[in-house]
Amino acid sequence: MKLKSGMKMIYGLIGIFFVGVGVAFNASTMLGNDPIGIVYDGVRNFFNLSTRQLGMASNVVNIGLIILLLFIGKKYVNIGTFIYIVPYGFFVDIGTKLYSALAVSDTLTLRILAGLTGCFLLYTGVAIFIVMDIGLDPFTGLVMTIKDKLSWDYKRTKIVFDISMVLIGVLLGGKLGVITLVTAFTAGPMIQVISERLEILLFNR
Repeated sequence: MKLKSGMKMIYGLIGIFFVGVGVAFNASTMLGNDPIGIVYDGVRNFFNLSTRQLGMASNVVNIGLIILLLFIGKKYVNIGTFIYIVPYGFFVDIGTKLYSALAVSDTLTLRILAGLTGCFLLYTGVAIFIVMDIGLDPFTGLVMTIKDKLSWDYKRTKIVFDISMVLIGVLLGGKLGVITLVTAFTAGPMIQVISERLEILLFNR
């Protein structure tokens, strides 16, 4: 099956929404952020922004990464890359408000469930965006650029990259926790598996 450009854009926006909400859920559980979210949270902390300004901090980081990619990984910058950063911060804000609206209690069990939901949304969102092939989000574009330069597979590159992001995020003051450790070692493999399943489901390949 071949998807038209318009449908790819719609799927891409759904992927961005999932990522934004996933990052917001992880941050709201106070169990730590995923490796990308911890960088956003670190930048937010570094500039003394409130937790409600996580979306703004993420946009600043993404714009900076796009500029970097234009120099070292231009082939991974496409219309979808720019589409990604426009609604991303807004979707993170929606995720934060949604978490509050769900009134998740402070019990550890419910926070863990919320964190698992956040991780699933994050992995699925990134996978959707990759499969649509309309350009990658800035962080994934950087991972793919590193993968190409080192001739590694995606899984290995993603794990090493995520560990590096955790270190940077912590140094900037981002929230480190169990979600950080889980996603650092599972994001790469899970995104790869979900991407392969979506390829079969949407494109029969």
